[in-house]
Amino acid sequence: MYRITKAEKLADKIYLMDVEAKRVAKSCLPGEFLIVRTDEHGERIPLTICDYDREAGKVTIVFQVVGASTAKMAKLQVGDAFADVTGPLGQPSEFVKEDIETLKKKKYLFVAGGVGTAPVYPQVKWMHEHGIDADVIVGAKNKDLVILEKEMAEVAGNLYVTTDDGSYGRHGMVTAVIEELAAAGHHYDVCVAIGPMIMMKFVCLLTKKLEIPTIVSMNPIMVDGTGMCGACRLTVGGEVKFACVDGPEFDGHLVDFDQAMKRQQMYKTEEGRAMLKLTEGETHHGGCGHCGGDQ
Repeated sequence: MYRITKAEKLADKIYLMDVEAKRVAKSCLPGEFLIVRTDEHGERIPLTICDYDREAGKVTIVFQVVGASTAKMAKLQVGDAFADVTGPLGQPSEFVKEDIETLKKKKYLFVAGGVGTAPVYPQVKWMHEHGIDADVIVGAKNKDLVILEKEMAEVAGNLYVTTDDGSYGRHGMVTAVIEELAAAGHHYDVCVAIGPMIMMKFVCLLTKKLEIPTIVSMNPIMVDGTGMCGACRLTVGGEVKFACVDGPEFDGHLVDFDQAMKRQQMYKTEEGRAMLKLTEGETHHGGCGHCGGDQ
């Protein structure tokens, strides 16, 4: 059992929890995710690791209530426990493998949309711990949905907050802030964008125009977290990839966002899943490559 040591409501339908998971905390890195189950009959829920404390053996998760399983999770309190916490899964962010001195010569811009702020935070925190300043843009629909602002401000070089309705920070989309920074002469070597797919798509359209290499995290399309369900199948540079095993991070300028968003909608219905399985054939499943999918 994996005991919950902290349970906090960050915003409407958005919750944060600290969970005892020593083996995950010991080896996880920015960019990776885990899978939780509330009980032995519960749904497998993939969640990005928002933070970790190796000494205490704890990981932090942030999730949004979108269905019955996450609604059940939201009712858990301190002292309750998850039946399973599996991870770390996926591939860590590419920059953790780079030479630190080389990395210090680069200027990073992180763009977080909504709950995407949670996976952006550990990446910016990692850079801060290694003496690397990174600018961060956090976008939300309104003031009440801005999360982890204080935590982000402590690790970001410069933090820019924007809301769609103008109720807090700048008024407008995250892309408007990117344009403002570019017009003001700010130079960035790499942009990392994490949030709703439509946001990542338009960030990538802009950064391609500005010639800023961009990394995106395709965690919004995960379902089972192993590739076997076929939900996170996407096309990157003309090649079939699976976000949960090949990613979740990819070159945003090579991701076919239109296809990914269309698949995401189709996967919500039984008829849509059947059609995807039929049309995609052997490439529908990924995962370990040994499970045989539905065979």
